[in-house]
Amino acid sequence: MESNIALNENANSIGRSKRKRSWKSEVNNNWPLYLMILPALISVIIFNYIPMSGLIMAFQDYKPWLGIKDSTFIGFDNFRRIFEFPESYQAIINTVIIAVWKIVLGLIVPIIMALLLNEVRNAGIKKGIQTLVYLPHFLSWVTVAGMLRDILGMDGIVNSVLNGLGMDSIFFLGEPDLFRTIIVGSDLWKGFGFGMIVYLAAISNIDPALYEAAEMDGATRLQQTFYVTIPGMLPIIIVMATLSLGNVLNAGFDQIFNLYSPLTYSTGDIIDTYVYRQSLLGGQYGFGTAVGLFKSAIGLILTVVSYFIAYKTTNYRIF
Repeated sequence: MESNIALNENANSIGRSKRKRSWKSEVNNNWPLYLMILPALISVIIFNYIPMSGLIMAFQDYKPWLGIKDSTFIGFDNFRRIFEFPESYQAIINTVIIAVWKIVLGLIVPIIMALLLNEVRNAGIKKGIQTLVYLPHFLSWVTVAGMLRDILGMDGIVNSVLNGLGMDSIFFLGEPDLFRTIIVGSDLWKGFGFGMIVYLAAISNIDPALYEAAEMDGATRLQQTFYVTIPGMLPIIIVMATLSLGNVLNAGFDQIFNLYSPLTYSTGDIIDTYVYRQSLLGGQYGFGTAVGLFKSAIGLILTVVSYFIAYKTTNYRIF
């Protein structure tokens, strides 16, 4: 019995020493790589982790002239106000509606486009279409917003056509009922090319022998799509869908900030723009921090859940 215990202790000590030696050898062998990531690590600490100390403002009636140290501590009062103020409650609803539509269409449209483009046999045309639909991804929302104002403004191209047809002008960017549609549609136009490229890469990894076998069995191109292509794409579709869950409360600050106005607050005001107005413009720093912390906490939970689902369904993992 004692000899077995001694053997186990020796084995554990050997294992620990191997781990120590392997860790040291890892650092010794790859120290240039660790040195290269050091500036990025320092910047993350300075700009991401140190500012997190300001989250205490969410629990204070923060006054800039008093600072964090002397501002009154009020507990969870700021968080209660999130659901007491109609504006904040509406901002949460708008965020969820816009983000869900972006996620759903951002999954469906790229998949359909990838399937359609996969049927194009001319390599030149195929690459040309890929480039054309992918280019908007590189445009900033400031640029896109300017384009949309030129197209949908009162003196824009669309209203010029409507006036030429004898119809009255429509203030598209000032109509609450149309604003969400414009936001979702412009986001889809700008971003679906990136998703399409991802799904085309997944299609290219499907074994050609599967298509040959299906063709020998008499399957049509449509049947090959449903029984070979889509099942082959399914793992990456599941990964993209589950990872997008973490963005349910991210409806796109840059996009909406450059397009919305007081006329569209009822349907276009999201959490990020609401926090911006309440904290930076309205001076309610504690309340704005509470809303931002609430959003971040929900986003963290959804991100963890999405990674767990992706790992369980497709064995996808980051760590």
